[in-house]
Amino acid sequence: MIVFDLHCEHGHRFEGWFKSSSAFEDQKARGLVSCAECGTSAVSKAPMAPAVPAKSNTKPDSGPERTRQQQVQPQPVQASEAGKEQAVSNAPPPAEVQKAIEALAKAQAKALENSTYVGKDFVKEAREMHYGERDVAPIHGQASLEEARELVEEGVAVAPLPLPIAPPDKLN
Repeated sequence: MIVFDLHCEHGHRFEGWFKSSSAFEDQKARGLVSCAECGTSAVSKAPMAPAVPAKSNTKPDSGPERTRQQQVQPQPVQASEAGKEQAVSNAPPPAEVQKAIEALAKAQAKALENSTYVGKDFVKEAREMHYGERDVAPIHGQASLEEARELVEEGVAVAPLPLPIAPPDKLN
């Protein structure tokens, strides 16, 4: 699997896991790749630094050249999207941001403990519960931005998950 840093036309950054680069391109062409935050399918790969492992037969170098390399800070890359310049960085988030994301992930996992994943049936099942056609139970699944807006307009209580999740059948 390959992990790509992705970004949408609105500047949202997220990761996607794909079998290969061509698998990403194929899924993107078929409209299967969308922003986890806003739902747009105008998504592209963000610039990434290559992951080049050290040779196993070399000793760690602690000389002045290595020290100089370690001190180099990644510089933001300018990406032009829809005619507007936005800074895009491959630098890891600050420690406090990482801690906040980890806390959010734990809270989301706790909230989903007793929830059933219904996948693409989410909209149908949420409506059925709202109109009393089935028992109310915690569920989560997939809905497009437009479908979610329609549910909200009907008075169906829905909320987006703050972090993307993998469907149970896609977990290793």
